[in-house]
Amino acid sequence: MHLNTLIGQLRLLAISEGISYLLFSFTIPLKYYYQISMPNKIVGLIHGILFILFCIWTLYFANKKKWKIKKTLVCLTSSLIPFATFIIDNKILQQEIK
Repeated sequence: MHLNTLIGQLRLLAISEGISYLLFSFTIPLKYYYQISMPNKIVGLIHGILFILFCIWTLYFANKKKWKIKKTLVCLTSSLIPFATFIIDNKILQQEIK
């Protein structure tokens, strides 16, 4: 994964956003069942930043590569579903390298 390319940066953001989403889902029980809110605040902030960056990079990359709206919406929607950014990376983003 080359971080000096847009697709490399987008792939890194997709994977990072997916990991942060999973971590966030683990901190929610800590907050609501055990009243330990600090991990949720930290992971939630990181996840929020990565979510926004992923959406911005997706829109920028889609505009630059002239993606169809359906492909763009599928990528954007993937950030709302756990594990979906990993699938999008495998099915769509890796194909853009070729």
